[in-house]
Amino acid sequence: MPDPTTSSTPTIDREVHGPLRELDLQITGMTCASCVGRIERKLSKIDGVKPSVNLALESASVQVPRDVSDEQILDTVKRAGYQATITGGAQPSGSDAPTTSATGGGSGTGGTASSSAADGAAPRPEPGDDDAARARAPRPTASSGSPRTAEAPTPAGDTRTGRPSGSGDQPDAPERSATPANEHRDPAAEVTPAQRRMDDLRKRFWVAAAFSVPVFVMSMVPGTQFPHWGWVAAVLALPVVTWAAWPFHRATAVNARHLSTTMDTLVSLGVAAAYLFSLWHLVADPGMTADAHLGMPMDMSGHQLYFESAALVTTFLLLGRWLEARAKSRSGEALKALLDLGAQQATVVAQDGTERTVPVAELQVGDTFVVRPGEKIATDAVVVEGESAVDASMLTGESVPVEVGPGDKLTGATVNTTGRLLARATHVGSDTVLASMSRTVARAQATKAPVARLADKISSVFVPVVMGIALLTLVVWLLVTGDLNRAFVAAVSVLVIACPCALGLATPTAMLTGTGRGAQLGILITSAEVLEDTRSVDTVVLDKTGTVTHGDMAVSGVTPLNSWSRDQVLDLAAAVERYSEHPIAQAIAAATPHRYEVSRFESAPGGGVRGYVPDGMNARHVVVGRESWLARNGVMLDAQETEALRLARQNGSTTILVAIDGRLAGFVDLQDTVKEEAPGAIAELRRLGLRPVLLTGDNAAVARSVAARVGIGEQDVIADVTPDGKVRAIEDLQAQGHVVAMVGDGVNDAPALTRADLGIAMGSGTDAAMQAADITVVRSELTAVPLAIRLSRKTLGTIKSNLFWAFAYNTVAIPVAALGLLNPMVAGAAMAFSSVFVVLNSLRLRRFAR
Repeated sequence: MPDPTTSSTPTIDREVHGPLRELDLQITGMTCASCVGRIERKLSKIDGVKPSVNLALESASVQVPRDVSDEQILDTVKRAGYQATITGGAQPSGSDAPTTSATGGGSGTGGTASSSAADGAAPRPEPGDDDAARARAPRPTASSGSPRTAEAPTPAGDTRTGRPSGSGDQPDAPERSATPANEHRDPAAEVTPAQRRMDDLRKRFWVAAAFSVPVFVMSMVPGTQFPHWGWVAAVLALPVVTWAAWPFHRATAVNARHLSTTMDTLVSLGVAAAYLFSLWHLVADPGMTADAHLGMPMDMSGHQLYFESAALVTTFLLLGRWLEARAKSRSGEALKALLDLGAQQATVVAQDGTERTVPVAELQVGDTFVVRPGEKIATDAVVVEGESAVDASMLTGESVPVEVGPGDKLTGATVNTTGRLLARATHVGSDTVLASMSRTVARAQATKAPVARLADKISSVFVPVVMGIALLTLVVWLLVTGDLNRAFVAAVSVLVIACPCALGLATPTAMLTGTGRGAQLGILITSAEVLEDTRSVDTVVLDKTGTVTHGDMAVSGVTPLNSWSRDQVLDLAAAVERYSEHPIAQAIAAATPHRYEVSRFESAPGGGVRGYVPDGMNARHVVVGRESWLARNGVMLDAQETEALRLARQNGSTTILVAIDGRLAGFVDLQDTVKEEAPGAIAELRRLGLRPVLLTGDNAAVARSVAARVGIGEQDVIADVTPDGKVRAIEDLQAQGHVVAMVGDGVNDAPALTRADLGIAMGSGTDAAMQAADITVVRSELTAVPLAIRLSRKTLGTIKSNLFWAFAYNTVAIPVAALGLLNPMVAGAAMAFSSVFVVLNSLRLRRFAR
């Protein structure tokens, strides 16, 4: 459900435009809020189209009428100056839509949906267009086929976000390729476009730093100057202001074509002006630095060389972008983790009974396949033959394995624990529950309201104002003094001192320090955007299994009946259960240290066991299991025993019956054990002004029992919910005006984690949950959740203080530079000091919680 805050476009009249379809796009090249507005304006001009662009995720969710083709959407984005890739909701190839995108503005090769793309080949990049080529890499999807791409010149300055390659699928694709995106590949070995951008920034930064340091030393330390050092400085600074600063120059050029400016514009103009101005002076007077000698300072009062300013501005900004990319490098991999959960192969059984192993992609609806104990179920299916217990915890969050038999449904990616199953495929490819969950995560990501940065919001005014002030300074100085040199120095000083280096470092340095301290405390914060909501969060929704509880069954009580003692019931039950592989049986066996020999042991596929346990000269016939298993063994409960069983089940436990010598001897209750620190953590959340809510797929009795033990009221318990139901529960709380944080650990929590205003994953959980979350608690201790919120709030406060300093600095420094009281060298030094101040302010976070 699209977040109403992401777009102000009026509701579309479906009767006029016909039925709408949802088209998901990945968009590269956006650097600030003005980019979002430009894309939305261009798309909104197409009749009936309703776009919602997310800057933080580099994505867009577009409602498109059926008569508007995918290529028309892609071409519109391309002509706006960006690159778009379809990640979900693409038209089937058999539709009437054209199969190639129209060429638009820009020098990029026209994007296509031709057979080459369909076969998995990436569109051919422009020569030298590294960032665009990286962004065009095919992305893994739940269904087959490569995403369709519209190419456009992509600003290499697109380093503010770390959007991963996998963020959706194409449910409407009519065919599956022979090899799916997640087949026979090593996910750890894959390099996403975000990682490649980060690597590129790191390389550019280190090259810039290597050349900038000697330029700075020879320019600022007179004793190091030697004959003609100016020319050496010009040569050393050249690769910094050209190759290293290319992301800024390219972004500026693309934005200029669309009569727009961003922060990159100031950087590019300031760097270019400082270098060209210095080079102009050096060319005009080639012998300017000829009289310099080592250890003897020379008089530079009549000469203006500012190569060090140009080089240092570039180096500092690249450092800021690299640090920012590092802070975001782990965000948004939830879909890739979800897809990798699926089985890779299946054992298909032919009609003649022969078995053959095939890739999961080759499974078709109606195929019969075998699942042995310990294997993942290949796809959604129904049991044809056999009985077993299926561990569905990775998808449902249920701690108790589900008993299945003929006619029961199976979900792909769950694990068969005990018996051999013969199953018939009911859904394959993009129709499976796993694929549906990946789409749910993608939708949740796309509809999450973007948190625009303060710097981006102000940049639409700040950049043109600074450029206007620089131009005005040049004109006024020329009119007043008639001195072109002084006028140009003042104008360049304005541009250089206004370069938003402190603005660029305000967020990533605080993030790097905050996340570094968080890592020491077992807390991972994935991006700066999530911090805004920690200030306003008022409700914390906690998943039960694996978050509040350990997720492991343990004996919580024994109820003896008919003259048997507690120890006798538990010891005899454990004696036969220790021969079973069922998880509940193992929990009972682990509850006592006593071991007895068992003869004539038998185990039912559903988990029931029986056997004979020696007791002196006799052997006790022990039957352990559910009520139906005891009945099959001739043990019938009378009215009093039935009432005792009902009372035992009221506390929310899983109750196992124990019969000895043909009569009920007692009950063994098992519960998911509550984490020892959970009550204290819940109390800490309340002290922070937060309302804890327990959310679980377990039944209401179990949920209320756990809630009572940790200090959560019954009115704050939401039970019996599916993964989609968890998303609806989050949305219901948000609709009531609450700002919601979600804490979970399972794959089933991933959609809810992304839909919540703040997602917190427990480190004991799945990769899908941790990658879908905004914050990951690595320690798996619930007490780290309130600590994470406190750290997030402290980091956000540091970011805001950094931004305040950065803007206050510009507010004071720009008028001073315009008055001619600073030259570019001093302006560069002032700008460098502003960056150092921001870094030092951020380093205060290292003392958090010490």
